[in-house]
Amino acid sequence: MRYYFHVRTHDGLALDPEGAEFETLQAACDEAFQAAREILADRLLRGEVIDGEVFEITLENGEVAKTVPFRDVVRFDEAPRLYRKSE
Repeated sequence: MRYYFHVRTHDGLALDPEGAEFETLQAACDEAFQAAREILADRLLRGEVIDGEVFEITLENGEVAKTVPFRDVVRFDEAPRLYRKSE
């Protein structure tokens, strides 16, 4: 099935005109998750603001099948051992 990865921002919606074929919605979500990580990593390296983008994974008829907020791909819950406070 073909899925489209539109990006919702505070300014509007950037459309994905081509989409991509995936066997399942979960496979499309996994791709969106990885793509969001790559986009965020690039923006961090360039010192850009990261705020509020969301992938809207849509079907060919335009129906939104799933959303993947970019913030959901970043882990904040545990600091690496090097940065943990000594006990």
